[in-house]
Amino acid sequence: MPDEDREDREGRDQRAGAEAREAAQADSQAGSQDDARESEAERRRRRAQFLRELNEAKALRERVKPRQARAARMRQQMRMRTFRW
Repeated sequence: MPDEDREDREGRDQRAGAEAREAAQADSQAGSQDDARESEAERRRRRAQFLRELNEAKALRERVKPRQARAARMRQQMRMRTFRW
């Protein structure tokens, strides 16, 4: 008898797991378009935040080490002048 109960529980657990996987897959397919739009908006928001922080860091670097910042700008300009399109 205990073996039959265990087998019955295992069967129910497997069916429940399969049903849960199917439900999760259906939910992910239904919401994939919404997620794509949200993830695109989220990506743009994160990118804008990153660029703001990057510009802030560059401005801070120029204030703290103006000579090195100027040299870095000159090197960048030289790279851009010698770059071939």
